[in-house]
Amino acid sequence: MNNQKNQSIACTVNNCTYHDQKENYCTLDKIQVGTHEPNPTKVECTDCQSFRYKM
Repeated sequence: MNNQKNQSIACTVNNCTYHDQKENYCTLDKIQVGTHEPNPTKVECTDCQSFRYKM
């Protein structure tokens, strides 16, 4: 895992392990975006599948 922000991936989810904490960016090189719907039609249907809860 990279600990430096990736300026190509903006993120405001502070309780993710991969959040930069200093700025609203992800520290991963890439993320996986997926869905929990069989036929997604709205933003709410998509998920960052790279999310890991920061304890």
